Parts: sequence; structure tokens; C-alpha cells
Amino acid sequence: MFSITKTALFATLAATFVAAAPSFEKRADNAGTATYFDAGLGACGWTNSNSDYIVAVNSAQYEGAKCGQKLWLWNPATQKMAFPTVADECPSCSSGDLDLSTGLFEFLADGNMDQGIFEMKWGYL
Repeated sequence: MFSITKTALFATLAATFVAAAPSFEKRADNAGTATYFDAGLGACGWTNSNSDYIVAVNSAQYEGAKCGQKLWLWNPATQKMAFPTVADECPSCSSGDLDLSTGLFEFLADGNMDQGIFEMKWGYL
């Protein structure tokens, strides 16, 4: 009988995820600047908190039909990736840019909220 510990399974999955991250970077649909905002009632019609992993898409690329859709977001500087949900529109963002919930920004920026901005790549799943 095959037996694997939870720790071994997690380590295997984590290694697979980390190894897969660069492939997302290579197939980047969009590149731009990430900023952050205080979450609340968004353009998609529901209320979120700052701890939710959500994004506000720039107005040039915002489509209400994308509300609730997952996307991948990659910060090459920290080598971190997340899979947030589209929940809002960002009228002040340029094409390619996203506004992130504070919790998502903090995770992708390794806790460095003072920088306030970073370059990222992203695409819809």
C-alpha cells in the first residue's frame, strides 16, 4: 500500500507550484503596475474586506462580465504568485495596471507596504 505523509505531499505540491510559476510569467497576457486600495463595495456589486484577495481592473480592460473571474498575478521581484478575484474597477489605473486589496498587495510585496507600487504580470485563468 502506498503511504505519504501530509508534510511530504505539501512539499511535493509546493515544489510543483514554484517550478510552474515561471511558465505563467512567460505567457503573460498583461504587464503593468500594481497599487493597493481599501476594499469595500466594488463595481461588481459586492462588499469585500482588505484581507480578501481581490483586484480592481483598470477601466480600459474592465468588463463587468469578468466580475468574479479568477486571474493569476505574478510579482517577478519577490517571485510570488496569487490567484485573486476580479471585484472592482479602477478608473485611475492605466491599461495593464491593477489595484490590489491591501492583503493581496502585502502578500505579493513580501510585507513591504511602504513601496506602494510594484511591476507585475497577470492574466485571466
